[in-house]
Amino acid sequence: MTPEIFSLCALAAILELDTTYAVQLTFSRGIIAGPLLGLITGDLMAGVQIGVFTELIFADVNPLGGILPPSAAVCCAVTMALHALGVELYFAFFFGIIGAALFSTLEKFMRKNRFKWLVFWEQKITQKPNTVNRTVGFALASSFLMNFIYIFVFVWLIGQLTLALLPHLPLKAHDACKFAFMAVPWIGLATLIPAFRLKSR
Repeated sequence: MTPEIFSLCALAAILELDTTYAVQLTFSRGIIAGPLLGLITGDLMAGVQIGVFTELIFADVNPLGGILPPSAAVCCAVTMALHALGVELYFAFFFGIIGAALFSTLEKFMRKNRFKWLVFWEQKITQKPNTVNRTVGFALASSFLMNFIYIFVFVWLIGQLTLALLPHLPLKAHDACKFAFMAVPWIGLATLIPAFRLKSR
């Protein structure tokens, strides 16, 4: 892994904290995360394209109730990292979607188990109120570390797999993935039209 990929994974892990854990300035949205990660890889236009595609493909999934949508920051990070490793963008994006969906599953599991830690931290802060900053810092650092490890390991594993398999894929598989990739914005727009229609009534 190059320092570029390492930096990209670190930035993506920080951006993922913006979803719920810290700040919440929408930096974790695909339209912002994509270009930021594209700057690191030196391909801003690919970052913009992936950011827009990520926004459109996840536009119909809302974080309501127990629903935890796939992470746009993880999707953009995996896609841009794989692209920087030499994987075509139309392949990398679909692995990015898979990585984002798997991350949301992992996040659900972590949130359920984190409740025990919350009870422990609450008791600790109640006993020593001056430890609140240190406790919050530890919680953010552990979340960042989990995000970073997941993104880095996923990119490394999928990168090794795709770089080994891609030369052996037939041209029809490439054509099918290109077609599916170009259909993404139309699929996203198709999900938004009913939503706008309902709001206008």
